[in-house]
Amino acid sequence: MARADRPALSTGPDGGDGRTVAGVGVGVSSGNGRDVDGRTDDGRNVDGRNVDRPPGAAAARRAVEAVWRIESARIIGALTRWTGDFALAEDVAQEAVAEALVSWARDGEPASPVGWLLATARRRAIDHYRRRSALDERYAALGGRLPEGGASSGAEPAPANPDDLPWDPDQIEDDVLALMFVACHPVLSPEARTALTLRVVAGLSSEEIARAFLVPVPTVQARITRAKKTVAAAGVPFAVPPPQERRERLGGVLSVLYVIFTEGSTATSGDRLLRTDLAYEAIRLARTLAALLPGEAEVFGLLALFELTAARFPARTGPDGEPVLLEDQDRRRWDHSAVRRGLAALDRATAVGHGLGPYGLQAAIAACHAGAPSVAATDWQRIVLLYEALGRIAPSPVVELNRAVAVAMATGPQEALRIVDELAVSGRLSGSHLLPGVRGELLTRLGRTTEARSELELAARLCRNTRERSVLLRKAAALG
Repeated sequence: MARADRPALSTGPDGGDGRTVAGVGVGVSSGNGRDVDGRTDDGRNVDGRNVDRPPGAAAARRAVEAVWRIESARIIGALTRWTGDFALAEDVAQEAVAEALVSWARDGEPASPVGWLLATARRRAIDHYRRRSALDERYAALGGRLPEGGASSGAEPAPANPDDLPWDPDQIEDDVLALMFVACHPVLSPEARTALTLRVVAGLSSEEIARAFLVPVPTVQARITRAKKTVAAAGVPFAVPPPQERRERLGGVLSVLYVIFTEGSTATSGDRLLRTDLAYEAIRLARTLAALLPGEAEVFGLLALFELTAARFPARTGPDGEPVLLEDQDRRRWDHSAVRRGLAALDRATAVGHGLGPYGLQAAIAACHAGAPSVAATDWQRIVLLYEALGRIAPSPVVELNRAVAVAMATGPQEALRIVDELAVSGRLSGSHLLPGVRGELLTRLGRTTEARSELELAARLCRNTRERSVLLRKAAALG
């Protein structure tokens, strides 16, 4: 499991809720260090010259970004099925986007933007195979699928019927689902899965992914390049796994979405507590997955967890971005529409499953908070029971630390401190600011202020998020 919510009585910005699970703007990138229009990151053309965009460039960029953000997964999925080559499909799709920025600025947006991008990408794929082998069988097969005149017209003709889709509607859902499973394949490292999912499924640029996770752009680009090479070398099929494998592989997909949302909900480092765009991107992908797999309980459990957690975003920070503790939040500012969506998803998880799984149990904990009028009125005894159930099916030191927080709220700090001290002895959270942060809170409640201040100061030294660190230091200073 990815890291769980900041387990804080009030140590964290959203303290005591048992979860801090879980950015990025719209954009497209070529993945080679240049933006899609061929410029380097500092705005220069690839040959180093500063180039002014034509008058229609801004409108074209907005149109391309909108189409790409909404349809990128379908476009890459259809191209992967069509070419049989995942890496090539992503490359030619990006080349088509780059061409669109120029062509649409000059000629205006085509009647069928997605069809235009697909036709252009197909021609680029044919060019690739032509270069590799002039008239081999694969090129002949691809050429035979291109609409008459498409090879020379520069765009695929608009469908005769405006309602026609540029892909097979009977296969598109499988294409998107297969793309998710490829991007999250177990042959890839966790970091590569996250980067590749955000790139090819969510349609984010390397620059946006790097900004979201505070890593250099070349690092993200290298991860994506290595991931595509690994997928190719391993011969990963572009297909939805067979039923006997799907449940096991689905866990990897859900884990990637969980990591993305977690980082958006409470950033690991940096000077922002929330990276909401990143969290909302995870929610969008979870909704897509729920629509594609309506019979999978844990998909709905994960979606419920995301919605219920994100419902608190409007109240979690003040005007200057400073954290607002759970007990201090104005619950009228919570997004109650998101609460309703989360509860509905949780009901669906309960209805289609045979008992809640790890994500469903965490969503049930979030639902306890969503339905309570205040911290004092929260059903902490139920939350303790839910954490005990979670610890049995998905044991982890963070789950146990969260259980200690719930125990402290339900029955008092003494028993909770015993749980935390056992964790400290085990060394399973060594180096994390979470454990000394919670321990400092418990010691404060027990009146052991000198020890409490020492623990809170240790937590602040270990914490890499500037906003969370300021909360911990403020608490330590208040103890004298």
